[in-house]
Amino acid sequence: MTVAWLLLVPLLLITVHTAVNALLLRRPRRDATTIERVAVLLPLRDEADRVRPCLESLLTQRGVPNLDIHVLDDGSTDGTADVVRAVAGDRVRLLTGGPLPDGWLGKPNACRQLADDAADADVLVFVDADVVLAPDAIAGAVGLLRETGVTLLSPYPRIVGAGRLVQPILQWSWLTFLPLRLMERSPRPSLAAAGGQWLVADRAGYREAGGHAAVRDDILEDIGLARAVKRSGGRIALADGSRLATCHMYSSWSELANGYGKSLWASFGSASGAAAVVVLLLFLYAVPPLFLPVAGPAVAFAYALGVTGRLISAAATGGRLLDAFAHPLSVVLFAWLVARSFHMRRTGRLSWRGRTVAVPTKKG
Repeated sequence: MTVAWLLLVPLLLITVHTAVNALLLRRPRRDATTIERVAVLLPLRDEADRVRPCLESLLTQRGVPNLDIHVLDDGSTDGTADVVRAVAGDRVRLLTGGPLPDGWLGKPNACRQLADDAADADVLVFVDADVVLAPDAIAGAVGLLRETGVTLLSPYPRIVGAGRLVQPILQWSWLTFLPLRLMERSPRPSLAAAGGQWLVADRAGYREAGGHAAVRDDILEDIGLARAVKRSGGRIALADGSRLATCHMYSSWSELANGYGKSLWASFGSASGAAAVVVLLLFLYAVPPLFLPVAGPAVAFAYALGVTGRLISAAATGGRLLDAFAHPLSVVLFAWLVARSFHMRRTGRLSWRGRTVAVPTKKG
């Protein structure tokens, strides 16, 4: 099949790029130490059932003698603050979040309040409630922040929990399509990526970029913050944090679908851009296996290249190797989630944690 043979060229180049990125992927050092003043910032909203492991991991950090933990309860109704008090007592600073201002989304507002409260810190470490850190994670991440000289470091944790066919697409996508070292050097805001589960920021650079006020209405505030840093002249970097952190993002498929639904549409510049990306992914990775029973070696090789890319990504980021063989199904599920997200946006059904997610107006 001529078309199948033509597929091999881009697939081979893409897979080679994945391998190069995996070899160049930065990783925090183990057993690092730092004497800098570090503030861990933990925003919470209705997290009573899963914040305990996160808090316990923060309380056992080592190699960071000047560490303060700031926790903000953002209008929880499930007793989240009581859990924080029971687990951490007076070892953390527990704040009560104020009302959500007009024009702000919940998480940027919570992170802004936390950053304001940590005025004396040299480094800000933003952590989500579903992240559990190894005892040397913060010291290692701060060390890598200074070693690379970037303003914002995103050490991506190992994703666990529901969605084993979909969640690895996140790491695979930036390893496969994003030139990581070029992203670090380039001043272009459009060439940016970050994962909001765990972010490490130089406080001075964070303030220069405008902090979370610069992304007050961004659905993807993590990527928005990375772009704001670049606009202010700072630099960003992605790193593999899978050896130092896990993130249990979702406990069920319905929770995953709703989580992706609220924000996946914002990952693309437009509906037409999303359609182009989805069609390309389906053509490269989901269509060839359909012809495996009747086609020749070109189709088999195309499927093998797709699986190889996922295997490389899984090995580099702590993922499950066996799941790579279902990569075509992963791409199909991802395509469905993209379509569903745009439908939710169009019908005004975007919400999260009991709050309606307002679609921001375009900035001129």
